[in-house]
Amino acid sequence: MKKFFAKKLLTVGALSLVMSTQAFAEDKITLLLDWFINPDHAPIIIAEKKGYFKEQDLKVDIQEPADPSMPPKLVAAGKADMAVTYQPQLHMQIDEGLPLTRVSTLVATPLNTLVTLKSSNITSIADLKGKKIGFSVGGFEDILLKVMLKKYDLTFDDV
Repeated sequence: MKKFFAKKLLTVGALSLVMSTQAFAEDKITLLLDWFINPDHAPIIIAEKKGYFKEQDLKVDIQEPADPSMPPKLVAAGKADMAVTYQPQLHMQIDEGLPLTRVSTLVATPLNTLVTLKSSNITSIADLKGKKIGFSVGGFEDILLKVMLKKYDLTFDDV
């Protein structure tokens, strides 16, 4: 029963993403990921590997981008049917005039987090002074980090 429910849940999640493009039987859909395959893409990859798309007569061409900023722009330009993107980036892209709309959710909670090694003895943001900070996606994380640093009277020049 659990296996049946899990299959149905994955199918519904992945299909809601793909079907939202008004796909019809035997349609080929190009879906651009936001980055290399990672846990965010689990519903899509599992649906592909388990044959759930095929069961629905869907041909889904899943592509990883060379540049993670491009998938939404390619959808806006009509070069792809759908793209996975981050919700905060979507707001900025729409504000910039891209004709995009959100049609489904893969991960309901943002996976963004600030982590350090336990052995670093960093216990608060104030302890980041003089340290290097890295983040993967620009545009939103840097804004969040700036606000967090400001609360502790720090700037990017301090880290």
